[in-house]
Amino acid sequence: MTAMEPIKFEEDGTVVNLAPEHKVIIDLVEEGSRVMDLGCGDGDLLKALKVLKHVRAEGIDLSEEAIQGCVEKGLFNVHHGNLDEGLADYPDKSVDYVILTNTIQVLHHPMDLVKEMARVGKKCIISFPNFGFWRVRFQLAFGGRLPKSPRLPYEWYDTPNIRLVTIPDFEDLCRAANLRILREIPMRTLSNGQYRVAKILPNLFADAAIFMVEG
Repeated sequence: MTAMEPIKFEEDGTVVNLAPEHKVIIDLVEEGSRVMDLGCGDGDLLKALKVLKHVRAEGIDLSEEAIQGCVEKGLFNVHHGNLDEGLADYPDKSVDYVILTNTIQVLHHPMDLVKEMARVGKKCIISFPNFGFWRVRFQLAFGGRLPKSPRLPYEWYDTPNIRLVTIPDFEDLCRAANLRILREIPMRTLSNGQYRVAKILPNLFADAAIFMVEG
């Protein structure tokens, strides 16, 4: 499976586009789990998890268009919701995995949501673009402008990203929220859509990171 290539599921003809971190997340999730995907978008990851790992899939997204995209993929247990309002409707530890991919940076209250995820989920998987990546630092230091990259492609005046975060910053958040880090995967995305784990100086050489945590 090449990370950025569309994947077609033979039984229903659905085509999904998986980002590099999606492949990692699919590998982390156990077969047959109950999974909640927060900020699920058009449902590409959720659909892949449902087909490849036979999960009981549930999603939440703010966009009605995204929810319609999920329905078109056969994902009917997807709800409209504002993640900044929390997960009060869900009991403690009622979900095996709560997933938040590339969404934490658009939240107004990320600490509150991460705590809610750890309350509702037995395990939480969170991915985000790493603002400590060397290309981002280079642009800011030598260009004197707010950085743009494939993971941070917006102009400063129209970006949805309001909480840019680095790997050490997120580690600090986990400590402040009394969360245990189970897995930490710093990712270096390659030009062909594959990825490598950045083992040396990860905050410098990883353009994204995936954390698995528990409360």
